[in-house]
Amino acid sequence: MTETPHTRIALITGANRGIGREIAAQLGALGMTVLLGSRDFRRGEDSAAGLRSTGNVLPITIDVTNPDTVSAAAKYIDERFGRLDVLVNNAGISGPRTLRDADLAAVRMVFETNVFGVIMVTNAMLPLLLRSAAARIVNLSSSVGSLARVGDSNSAYFEIPPSAAYGPSKTALNALTVQYAKALRKDKILVNSADPGGAATDMTRSLGYSMDRSAAQAAKVIVHLATLNSDGPTGGFFDENGLVPW
Repeated sequence: MTETPHTRIALITGANRGIGREIAAQLGALGMTVLLGSRDFRRGEDSAAGLRSTGNVLPITIDVTNPDTVSAAAKYIDERFGRLDVLVNNAGISGPRTLRDADLAAVRMVFETNVFGVIMVTNAMLPLLLRSAAARIVNLSSSVGSLARVGDSNSAYFEIPPSAAYGPSKTALNALTVQYAKALRKDKILVNSADPGGAATDMTRSLGYSMDRSAAQAAKVIVHLATLNSDGPTGGFFDENGLVPW
């Protein structure tokens, strides 16, 4: 498939498997040129090849904790496409599931990927996003990042064991989303957090969760936020049912 000046260009980090791969498939099916981001080019190439029947999906190497790969990805997008229309900050890790005896080095690693990596990638891609007529940024969050849900004794999330890493990193990501939305409102770039909900992925299986919901179902809210009209919301936190409380 050949890109035209009207073809929208999307970058998804951490997209060689799970929800990220499903986002790539669905955006590709909508006619976008999708850059499927992966730390390992070979894995990304294999994943993208499996999606070519659904649309124009291309592999790109990007490790959100490695400034060299982030800079190289931005340079490649600039030289080949000249702009970026959609950025989905999907890459994330779960880290230790403890609080009192948390390994601080492991907690820092989670924040390095889930928070600082988002800042680095977003800032690197901003010059390209500013060239788009309708740029969208979607940050992959989680209900465990909702202070209202986790702190509500009547919520199912109240029973999730305390952790110093994943949940707090997603709370921080939500705060970051609001800040970017404020900063980019004048540029008409819509920035939102998405809660994909539970889904059967390698991450959830590794945590011991059994999920009936598919990654394809989980991807739908991200695709919706990535394709908002110009009058769509910005600076919000959404799941498939609408607004999620902070």
